[in-house]
Amino acid sequence: MATTAAQCLYLSCRFQSLSLSSSSSRPSTTAFKPLSFSANTSFNAFSTGLVSVNPSFGKQSGRLNLIVCEAGGKADSAAKRARQAEKRRLYNKARKSEIRTRMKKVLEELDALRKKTDAQPEEVIGIEKLIAEAYSTIDKAIQVGTLHKNTGARRKSRLARRKKAVEIHHGWYAPEPTPAASAV
Repeated sequence: MATTAAQCLYLSCRFQSLSLSSSSSRPSTTAFKPLSFSANTSFNAFSTGLVSVNPSFGKQSGRLNLIVCEAGGKADSAAKRARQAEKRRLYNKARKSEIRTRMKKVLEELDALRKKTDAQPEEVIGIEKLIAEAYSTIDKAIQVGTLHKNTGARRKSRLARRKKAVEIHHGWYAPEPTPAASAV
């Protein structure tokens, strides 16, 4: 049978109309194929949606009318796309969470170092390793398309600026004067 779900209904009496609807509160807006009558049987379940059947004549074998109802649903390719999108969403969510966690660790360490009154320049080395790990995670996220390259650059810049501010605060880094400022 085609990609749509099919259900055969065996009815022992004639009827004027039969309406089936899904249990979801949201009605389906997809159009369904015209119904056809067939002697072949299939017992696939209806997909979600709304199906209306108005037969005029059905094939009869004895007292039994046979009606084949085709219900619209997501095609196989659309269902696969939905599965792939969900998988990518979870991968991206985990990757972004890792980036936020690594950035938070770096920023907390920098704040702690800034508040220290007797901090030594060697203490920055441990923080630089954390920054390198954060940079690596951000670069991987950019490479696979989880983050835009400008977003990644902004986050890396935020970490570098914060580190430089701590170094300036403790006097370990003195910015060089700009050539325009020294000429005045």
